[in-house]
Amino acid sequence: MSTAVAITAADINKLRQATGAGMMDCRKALTETGGDFEAAIDWLRKQGQKVAAKRSDREAKEGVVIALTSTDNTIGYVITISSETDFVAKNADFVAFAQSIADAAVENDVKTAEELNEVVVNGAKVADLINDKLAAIGEKIGIARFERVQAPYVASYIHGANRMGVLVALSTESVEVGKDIAMQIAAMNPLAVDAESVPAEIVERERVIVVDTMKADPKMAGKPDEMIAKIAEGKLNAFFKEQTLLAQAFVKDNSKTVGEYVKSANADLKVLSFVRVALG
Repeated sequence: MSTAVAITAADINKLRQATGAGMMDCRKALTETGGDFEAAIDWLRKQGQKVAAKRSDREAKEGVVIALTSTDNTIGYVITISSETDFVAKNADFVAFAQSIADAAVENDVKTAEELNEVVVNGAKVADLINDKLAAIGEKIGIARFERVQAPYVASYIHGANRMGVLVALSTESVEVGKDIAMQIAAMNPLAVDAESVPAEIVERERVIVVDTMKADPKMAGKPDEMIAKIAEGKLNAFFKEQTLLAQAFVKDNSKTVGEYVKSANADLKVLSFVRVALG
């Protein structure tokens, strides 16, 4: 006989924060899935709820996000220095502290967060500076996120008082396009550059949700699996249009897609990759 999994208020709140769904719906989702967080997200979606998109950028609730590039714009960094409260995060000294760490990453061509911790700034290692700052302000802080992008041209963008940072890697220098695309990514939070860039496991997960949702619809009762599969592919195409950067409507001109905007600026220009990091 299986033992029922205890669903705590913390579990429910975590699911609410991740999905935006109501408390009772989150409780039921967790109960139905035995407390499995990822399965609970899918359960909510199969019930027809449009939950908030699951993204890896929801890691640090408070802190400072710094996005910057090397002087030749070929290497970009997004670094998050986390804090426990927004009171500390909004403090000018803390923002300057985070900026100094990010500057050290650029100056030393750092490749990893571990390497950054060992960099010496003003005679002390970054790791020691973080410990000193922790002792001074009484809050746990640290390097919560470290992203590095290298390309022929990298554009950086900081949004919302250091609450979000974006990097865009382009095949060649284009300052205006880089800025426009970075702002698009900040606003629309795409999952990938294009459909081919979406991980196979995410595509399959979407397909399963679409198929299961249709099978649960009384209007689809008795429909052959082949028909359901064909409709599912159409819905997946809609998913790609909404969730992939180049297929999205360009925010500054909805008459064209982002891909069309990039081509109009330079037919040979390509968006190679991007990174978006936001405080959750």
